[in-house]
Amino acid sequence: MAARGHVQDPNDRRLRPIYDYLDNGNNKMAIQQADKLLKKHKDLHCAKVLKAIGLQRTGKQDEAFALAQEVATLEPTDDNSLQALTILYREMHRPELVTKLYEAAVKKVPLSEEYHSHLFMAYARVGEYKKMQQAGMALYKIVPKNPYYFWSVMSLVMQAISAQDEKLAQTMFLPLAERMVEKMVKEEKIEAEAEVQLYFMILERLGKCEEALDVIRGPLGEKLTSELQSRESKCMRLYQRLQRWPECNALAHKLLLKNPDDWQFYPSYFDSLFHLMDQAWSPPEDGQHCPEGAVHHTVAEVVRFVEDRIEGEEGKESRSLRGPYLARLELMDRLRQRGCPEETQLGDPLELMVQFFGKFGDKPCCITDLKLYLHLLPPDQHVQFINRLSEALPLGEPADGGLRFPADTKALQRHLCVCQLSRALGLHHALPPDAKLRLVAELKAHYRHGLQFGKNALKTELQFSDMYCLMAAHVYVDLWTETGDEDMAWQSLGLLQEGLSHSPSNAQFKLLLLLLYCRLGAFEPVVDLYSSLDAKHVQHDTIGFLLTRYAESLGHFAAASQSCNFSLRFFHSNQKDTSEYIIQAYKYGAFEKIPEFIALRNRLNQSLHFAQVRTERMLLDLFLEADIVLSLEESVKAMSLSAEEDDVPWDSMRDNRDLTVFTSWDPKDRQLTEEQRRRSLEEEAAWLRIRSLTLRLLACLPALGRPPPPPQNSDVSNQNGVSEKSSLLGGLLKQLGQTLQAAAQAAEKHVQYPFLGPPSTRLAAALSSGCCQCQAAALHLSVHLQELEAAGLDESAELQTQICNTFKSLVVQLQEILNKSKGDLLEMTGSKLKTRPSLLENLVFFVETMCIVLWVASYCAKILRPLKTSLQKKKKKKKDANTALPVVVCGFQELTSSLQDLLSEALEHIKGQETTVTALKLAALTLEGHTQEEAGFVRSAMDKVQSSYLRSLQEVGDLLKKRSETIKTLKI
Repeated sequence: MAARGHVQDPNDRRLRPIYDYLDNGNNKMAIQQADKLLKKHKDLHCAKVLKAIGLQRTGKQDEAFALAQEVATLEPTDDNSLQALTILYREMHRPELVTKLYEAAVKKVPLSEEYHSHLFMAYARVGEYKKMQQAGMALYKIVPKNPYYFWSVMSLVMQAISAQDEKLAQTMFLPLAERMVEKMVKEEKIEAEAEVQLYFMILERLGKCEEALDVIRGPLGEKLTSELQSRESKCMRLYQRLQRWPECNALAHKLLLKNPDDWQFYPSYFDSLFHLMDQAWSPPEDGQHCPEGAVHHTVAEVVRFVEDRIEGEEGKESRSLRGPYLARLELMDRLRQRGCPEETQLGDPLELMVQFFGKFGDKPCCITDLKLYLHLLPPDQHVQFINRLSEALPLGEPADGGLRFPADTKALQRHLCVCQLSRALGLHHALPPDAKLRLVAELKAHYRHGLQFGKNALKTELQFSDMYCLMAAHVYVDLWTETGDEDMAWQSLGLLQEGLSHSPSNAQFKLLLLLLYCRLGAFEPVVDLYSSLDAKHVQHDTIGFLLTRYAESLGHFAAASQSCNFSLRFFHSNQKDTSEYIIQAYKYGAFEKIPEFIALRNRLNQSLHFAQVRTERMLLDLFLEADIVLSLEESVKAMSLSAEEDDVPWDSMRDNRDLTVFTSWDPKDRQLTEEQRRRSLEEEAAWLRIRSLTLRLLACLPALGRPPPPPQNSDVSNQNGVSEKSSLLGGLLKQLGQTLQAAAQAAEKHVQYPFLGPPSTRLAAALSSGCCQCQAAALHLSVHLQELEAAGLDESAELQTQICNTFKSLVVQLQEILNKSKGDLLEMTGSKLKTRPSLLENLVFFVETMCIVLWVASYCAKILRPLKTSLQKKKKKKKDANTALPVVVCGFQELTSSLQDLLSEALEHIKGQETTVTALKLAALTLEGHTQEEAGFVRSAMDKVQSSYLRSLQEVGDLLKKRSETIKTLKI
C-alpha cells in the first residue's frame, strides 16, 4: 500500500461515516453509527455531538440538547467538536450558546487565531457589538493584521448605530472609532479600499464633511476603485450636504461633459443651478469660479449646455444617447414649476416629445421616459400629439378588417409605444363602451400578428407583442368596473390565459390573472400562478399579500395554511441569513453593507405582512385543529401563544407592500394616491388589531377554564391569579370593543381603491356580516361565566337570566350571518356566468364565528358541570323534591341544541350549493363573437373557477362536520 502524503488523524477516519450519513440526510444511521463508536471510544466528544445533530434532525430536541450540554460543560478545544456544536446550536436557533463555547476555548488556547476569529463571528451572530470590539482588538494583538483592527473599529460604529442615545453615539463611539483610524493613517498602515470606506463612513456620520472631502480628494481617495466614479459620487454627496452649490454645479458639469448620458448627475446639475439663483450667486471677478472649475449660474448657460450636448448627439453617426434629450424635458419641467420665462427657449414640449419618439420610439424604454413628461402637454393637445406620432408610424398596407400591421419588431415597438401613450393620456378611458370593444379587437389583432416575430423564442423569453395582450386585458377590466358586466372579466381571463400559453414566463399576465381570479372568488388557480412567479427572498414580503389576503376568506383553508407557512419560513430564515451576510461582510471588508443588512433585518421584523401572516396562521390553526385534533388548551400551548404578550410592533410597523407591482398606463387621476395608501395601511392595521385581540382572547379561555390550584397554595395567591386573569380578559375585551367601534367609523367612509391598487381587507365585509359583533359578544360572555362560577347557582338568578339572553342573542346573530351567505355562488343566466364571492366570504365568517362560539360554549360547560353536580348533591342531602333545573342550565341545553340545528342547516346549504355548482354545464355556454380558440380559453378559466368554488364548499363543509362532532361533547 502506497504511503500517504500526510498522517490522517484516526478520529477523523472514525467520524467520517457519521458525517456522510448526516450529509445524505440518513439521520437514524448516523445515530446508530455514533452509538457504535461511543461504545468503543467513550471520550470521543465529537461523536456525541454528531449523535445530537442526528437526534435534533429527527425531532428529538430535548435529548439532543442534553447530549450537547454534556460535551459543552467539558469545554472542548478540538476543532471537530467545536464545529459540530456550532452547527447544532445554529440548527436549534441558539446562537448565543456558540459564544460560550468559544469563550471557553479562547481561555484554554489564548493564542489561537482561529478560535479568536470564531469567537468574533459568534458575537456578530448575536449582535454583541461591545464584545465584538474587544474580541477584534484581542485578535489584532495576537496577529497584527489590518482586517482584525478594522473589525474592532466597525464594531464601534455598530455600537453608535444601535445606541438608543444619539448623543452617546456622537460623543463617544464615533469619535473613538475616528481616533483609531487616524492612528493607522498617521502610521501609514491603511492598505485596503474597505478601510478608506470605513473612515469615510465614520466622518460622514460625525458630520465632518470637510474632513471627509479631504480624505476623498487626497491620496487615500485613490484607493476607491471598486465602483465607477466612486470618488466623484461621494464628493457630490458631500457638496450637497455642505450646500456648496458652486462646487456641486461645476463637478456635475465636468462629469456630464465626459458622459452626457449619466443621468445621476443631471438632477444635481439642475438643483445646484436653482440654489445658486436663489442665493443670487455670482462668480468672483478674477481667478477660477471654485476648486472644481467653471460654474453655470444662469438659466441661459444651462440651456446652452444642454442644447450643446444635444447638438453633439445630432452630429453623431452612431446611435444617439437618450440622456441629453431627457435632460431638456427635465429642465423644461423644472423651469415651468418655478414659472421661469426661459422655458420657451427650449422649444414646444409637443415638438420635443415627437422628436424624442422619432429617435427612440423603437426602444421599450421610450414609454417610461415620455410618461414622466406627459403633464407638460395641455389636454387640448393630447389627440394632436397621438396623431402626430401615428402619422410617422412605419406600418404596412391595410390587411383584412382595414388594419395596418408593422412589418418588423422595431415598427411594432413604435406602434405599441403610441398605444401605451394613448392610454397614459386617458384617451382609452374616455371612449364609450362600444368604442372600447373595437379598441380591444384592434389590440388583440396586433397581439396575434406580432406573435410571428417570436416563433423561435425560448419559453423563458417574452413575446414582442405581449404588451398588446396586457393592454387589451386592462381595457376589458375598465369595461367590467364601469358597466358591471362580468362577461368582460371572463374575456379578460380568457385573453390572459391565451397570452400565458405563448409567453409562459410573463409575470404581468400571471399577476393580473391572480388578481382577477381572486376578485371572482376563485383561489384554487392562484396557488399555481403564484408559485410559478418564483418569488425570491424579499418579494415574499413585498407581494406575498396578493396570496395570503384571499386564501382563507375564500374557504381554501389548506392552501391558506400552506401560503402562510411559505411566507413565515422566509421571515424566520431572514434572522439567520442576515447574520450570515453580516459575517461575510466582515470577512471581506464590505463594512458599508453591514448597516444595510441590519436595516433590512429590522425592516422585515417590523413588516405589516409578517405580523398579519403570523396572526392569521395561528388563528387558522385554531379553527382547523382546536377541539378537533387537540383541545383548545393543548393547541394554545403548542403554539406558545400568550394572552399577556402582544408581539406586534404597532409603533414601528412598516408597510412593505409593493403597490406598483402591476404594469399600468393609467393617467394620474386614476392612479393610487398617497391618501389611499395611508387609508389602506390604516385599514390593514385595524383588521390586524381585531384579529390579534381575538387570538389573545382565545388564548385566555383555556386559562379561565382551568381548575383552581391545590389548597396548599394560599388563598391570597389563588385570588391574585384569578383577578389577574379577569383583569387581563377585561382589558382585552375593552380594547376589542374600542377597536371595533373605530373600525366601524372608518368602514363608513367606503374608500374605493383603483382596481390595480391594494386589495381591501376583510374588515368591511366582516362588519357588515355581523361576525365581528357576534364574536365579541361570545367572548364577552366569558366574563359573565366567571361571575357565575364565583357566585354559584343559588345566588345568581339575575345573572343566569342575563347569560341565557346572551345565548339566545348569539343564536340569532349566527342565524343572520348564515342567512347572508345563502344564495347561489355561481349563476348561469342565458349565456352568461355570474359569480357571487361575497356569499362565500360570509360563509367563511360563519364558520369562524361558529368555532369561537363553540369554544366559549365549551368553557361554559366546564363551569356548569361542577356547579350542577354540587347543586344536585345539596338537594339530595336536603331531600329537596324540586327537580327543576337552574335557568342557565336549561338555557345552555337550548344553546347546544340550536347550534346543532344551525350546523345542520349550514351543511344542508353547502350540500345544496355543491349540487348546484356541479350541475352547471359550462360547455353549453354559447360564447358569441369569439373564435373557437378564444372560447376555449374562456371556458378553461370558467372551469377553474367552478372547480375552485367546489373545493371551497368541500373544505368549509368538512370543517363544519368536524365541528358538529365537538357539539356532542358539550352535554352537561
